[in-house]
Amino acid sequence: MEIFLGAFTAEWEQRKAAFLHDLTLGRRTPAEEDERRRRGGGVPPASSTGMAKSSGFRFRRVGGSGLDGVQRRADRPMRARFAGLASGSQPAVVKMASFGGAARLGAMINYVSRNGAVVVENERGDQLRGRDELSAVGDEWDHLMKNRAESRDIGLFKISVADDGRADDDLFDRAREIVKHALGDRPFAFAVTARADGSGFDVDGVTVLRSTDGERLTADDKAAAVVQGRIQNDKAVFRFTGYGNGTDYGASQVRSLVAVHGGNVQDEQGRSITDAKQAGDLVQLEWREQLHSRKPRDVMHLILSARAGTDTAAFQNAARDFLGQQFASHRYVFSLHDAGSDPKAEAEGGKRPHVHVHAIVAMRSDAGDRVETTIAAFRQWRLTMAEKARSHGINMEMTDRRDRASAAAYSKNQVRPLNTIGRTEHEGTSAAAERRYHAKRDDRSNRSGTSRSQTYMQKARGEWREILQSRELGAQQDFVRSQIVRLEEVRPTVGSRDTVHQEAGKSGSQYRTYLIKLTELVSEGDDMRHMTRPEFEAYEKRVETALFQAEKTMPPEERKDFEEIAQAAREHVNVRREIVELLEVRGPSGISHQRSQEPAADHHQDDKQRWSEAVERHGFAAADAANKVLVDIERTREAIERTAAERPDELPNLKKELDAHITKAADLGATGNGIIREVAEIDDDLKAALQSLERDRQKRENEKSTSRALSDEAANANRGTPHGEQAQARPDDRDARVQEDPRDTGSRQETGDTTKGDPAKQHVPRLEEIQRDTKERNERDQDDRER
Repeated sequence: MEIFLGAFTAEWEQRKAAFLHDLTLGRRTPAEEDERRRRGGGVPPASSTGMAKSSGFRFRRVGGSGLDGVQRRADRPMRARFAGLASGSQPAVVKMASFGGAARLGAMINYVSRNGAVVVENERGDQLRGRDELSAVGDEWDHLMKNRAESRDIGLFKISVADDGRADDDLFDRAREIVKHALGDRPFAFAVTARADGSGFDVDGVTVLRSTDGERLTADDKAAAVVQGRIQNDKAVFRFTGYGNGTDYGASQVRSLVAVHGGNVQDEQGRSITDAKQAGDLVQLEWREQLHSRKPRDVMHLILSARAGTDTAAFQNAARDFLGQQFASHRYVFSLHDAGSDPKAEAEGGKRPHVHVHAIVAMRSDAGDRVETTIAAFRQWRLTMAEKARSHGINMEMTDRRDRASAAAYSKNQVRPLNTIGRTEHEGTSAAAERRYHAKRDDRSNRSGTSRSQTYMQKARGEWREILQSRELGAQQDFVRSQIVRLEEVRPTVGSRDTVHQEAGKSGSQYRTYLIKLTELVSEGDDMRHMTRPEFEAYEKRVETALFQAEKTMPPEERKDFEEIAQAAREHVNVRREIVELLEVRGPSGISHQRSQEPAADHHQDDKQRWSEAVERHGFAAADAANKVLVDIERTREAIERTAAERPDELPNLKKELDAHITKAADLGATGNGIIREVAEIDDDLKAALQSLERDRQKRENEKSTSRALSDEAANANRGTPHGEQAQARPDDRDARVQEDPRDTGSRQETGDTTKGDPAKQHVPRLEEIQRDTKERNERDQDDRER
């Protein structure tokens, strides 16, 4: 059989086709295929036209599943990644959700397909719909499953004790004595219930099945008989009532025991367990290391995530390409979930605001290779995912937590969910887990302890500094500075931390250094009214960090002065916060005339939609330029309204400022900004200024055309050009001039630059004239109102 790789447009499709082609050549008869499957999915027997012999043949791994013999690719340059992050690129998120065995495959596929309601796609590009098609996946993958059973880690037991004549006030002590004889050195939790007829009591409990010497009870009738033989009380009858795997199962069973018995539960040491938190802490913190839990890893569940608002179709295509390249020799299925198409209710954990893809991947390929799940492999996956996303128009970068001194991630075993609406809120299962959770959620800086990581972070700090010094990012300079501050905060110090703190407290020079740094932070950002919310939050965090550092190194005699400085700095930040919030209320599009007719609750969403539409129709540069000048106009008009009655002496200056802003906006609209022209349709002052400016420009153009035509006619007359040829030439000239008319916005509406029209010398006189006309009109309006 011959295949033509050119028929496949994507690189991963070509590699997969080549792999399947080679695999098919090695299959001769159904009997040979059955034999290959029986042996566990190894490479088929070699033939003259097929693959190499199975002895010693293995595909080279690339991040876990390479097949083309290519070594791991180098990371994208740090400088390029940092510049992308500063410009707004989102990090590539590839998370390992869980592993499972053959018994869990059906449940995992049902979860990602929402029980068949969401279309699932496999590695061949086939779309699977409904339960029947999805259930066939298990049969296709069966030869790849080892079908290894989960370890039995937690057992449920019950002991019935007949009355032996002893007092009832020591039921827990008597029960604990019996359970210890039965279970040996295994930890357990139990509750005691006295029988109403006084014939004895019952013990319900949860225990770890593995002892410290390695003996693991199977929690069945055979194991119950072994335990019964250890009890030194012939009136006690022991039996197992269930078993399970892992800390999740154990914690749920202990919590259930606490709930059923009203918090009257104790452990083998006599400690009371009164609520769900104590039950979870007992299993998660004390029992975990003794479980030696084992789960089959036949399939893995991956989650690929992107920010809310990311183009859904583009992200799905990027995920498809990622899976096709990274797991080209493996079986997999995947589906996309977003808020619009997810059939699962929000209260049940569905309709998450961010778009994400769930993928179920077989750990073993048909050739016998297993997916590599090392730290280096995960880094390679994020690198590939970012590349595929960028190829589909999504700004995404591979990130390392050391790039920004980010805190370490928390695992699902360290937290428990509180609610699943929107972004899931959690609480830690212990004090340490709670700190780790909040450190990650609050994006706190964190220092890595290894010398290798510290070297990496030092290099990252140098790259951020070079980006800052190059000034290549412009408005993103504050973000770059915040990253430098984060990395400087976590730099390792010489000597013990206590010694450093003591010396810092006595150092007046270090205190002055932090005060100078604080002064620079407060005075920076003169263009703060154009700062975005994330940029402001980074700025505010840097100010608070500087205040904390200064207070930590402050001499006692400076306390009073420092409190005044801190108060002034925080007031300054609060004022800047109000400016940012004002910009958010005004909306990024700068068009606020329609706001009064809209419900207040819809303003924020409408602003986002209006901004997106403006960028889509006119381009970012045009939208940004229009936004700035329209916000200035609206801000000045509001200032005029506030001061009209209270401080009338300030009105002339404010009116001059308003005239200047309107003139600037009119000039921007005359040079082709479509947003300004749209606003001018509902803003009379702006419309009048724009029309006046365009009339003046047209007048000058006509004068130029007339003088040019006369010059051409004179030149033609001197050359003896026939009159008919002159008449024929002039309409063409007029057509050319019409195409160059500045009112034709087709070629200019993608820019906000006001310097691409007439030269500046031609603008200045007319701008002054427009300012005078606008000023006179405002004064007349003011006089009319006073009358």
